[in-house]
Amino acid sequence: MRIDLVALIVDEYDPAIAFFTGVLGFDLVEDSPSLTTDGLPKRWVVVRPPGAQTGILLARADDEDQRAAVGDQTAGRVGFFLRVDDFDATYRRMSEADVTFVREPRAEPYGKVAVFLDIAGNRWDLLGD
Repeated sequence: MRIDLVALIVDEYDPAIAFFTGVLGFDLVEDSPSLTTDGLPKRWVVVRPPGAQTGILLARADDEDQRAAVGDQTAGRVGFFLRVDDFDATYRRMSEADVTFVREPRAEPYGKVAVFLDIAGNRWDLLGD
């Protein structure tokens, strides 16, 4: 058993794809036309870190409740955790790409950590050694 996908609500597909692939270095695994449960067009967009099994389904908000959740899916808490092999190089690359870090790097017993915002405004921990 494993978690296959986690949904992340975004405003629009293409800017989210650009952030996750161009800035974070994820792979675009799928981008296919689909339909909402009420028959409206949407896309099935999946990104995932290279070599990872679990992916993120980028789901465009399609009603007011979903639009209200964009950027606040975990009520302001860090809800996503990205572990990298080279923390310093990744932090530098993300900073140069104008990623917003809301907490600067610090050392913890489990390694280095810094909190950043994704394109929607959700909080992530960048973790590494």
